[in-house]
Amino acid sequence: MGNLALAIGLFRSEAAPSDHVNGAAFVARSISKSITYYYAPPPPAEERAEALCPTSSPPPAGDPALGQTGTRSGGRPLLSGSPPRAPSSSPAARPLLVFFSWLGARRAAVGKYRDLYLDRGMDVLLVQSNVMHFLWPRWGLDYGLEVLEVLQRPQFSRRPVVIHAASIGGFTLTQTLAHAAQGREEHAGLAQRVKGHIYDSLVVGTLEHMAIGLGKTLVPRLESLVKNAAMLYFWLFKTHTADFYNNSIQVFHNSPITAPALFFFSDNDALCSPADVEQLIDNWRRRGVAVESRKWKESKHAAHMRCHPEDYLSTLEKFLNSLALSSLEGKISSVGGLHV
Repeated sequence: MGNLALAIGLFRSEAAPSDHVNGAAFVARSISKSITYYYAPPPPAEERAEALCPTSSPPPAGDPALGQTGTRSGGRPLLSGSPPRAPSSSPAARPLLVFFSWLGARRAAVGKYRDLYLDRGMDVLLVQSNVMHFLWPRWGLDYGLEVLEVLQRPQFSRRPVVIHAASIGGFTLTQTLAHAAQGREEHAGLAQRVKGHIYDSLVVGTLEHMAIGLGKTLVPRLESLVKNAAMLYFWLFKTHTADFYNNSIQVFHNSPITAPALFFFSDNDALCSPADVEQLIDNWRRRGVAVESRKWKESKHAAHMRCHPEDYLSTLEKFLNSLALSSLEGKISSVGGLHV
């Protein structure tokens, strides 16, 4: 816990976006316009030998042919309590963290989540949400199918999966689950591969909560106007919007994923009804799902880690270490110089 205090000042300062964390190389590969795969490349044979018998010579640079490379910098490890782990020579052996980001997420803000998971020996699949996937849910369902098909590709299909969904990213995840819940054999395997799922600031509640979320996210200066326009839009196109949203709520309440879950939320979040989240948690527990949660009296939507870094990271650490994934053993101790 002592080293966690290092994170507090770092989260409260501003910095330019960076492709660096903790001095280790990683590769970013674009799968589609909205889906990016981040992973640590396997070291060359000579580098693996050097790891066993270290010398003073610097490690070789990453192979540009693998994709866009970056390094994780900051000088402080994200994990303590165990020595740095060399990337596995077999990517299929590494767990896959699927991060469903919030609407309009900045590169630097998403990067701090990505880097936490990369440092724990996981690869990261970033799934970005588009406002049109929400405003016209049929397109969201198409995107959900695209995400599902990516997860069924050979390089991902046999991996254990952990899900982290933030804000409207939970809706994108639900559109993916809508296909998995249909019982088709080729889609059913995803739920069994998920070993844990994390929800941060879910947009849950009434249509008004959704409309408020659009106003705060799209045009904050015209929040009231956007909210009223959205409510009118939902009414005019009810069968194409509100009815889809209601179906999505039922899919999420009856999610085919039964692995342990963790929820982060707050009492003062205008986009997230705490009563509805608690009702969802109770429903899942009755279904036999192990659910942990952390609620704050005051916080900021999709920014709980920035507002409460020590509490957030320690709760996340405890949850990840409870999952049946050997590569997750470790301790979150710092953010490696990353900033929000």
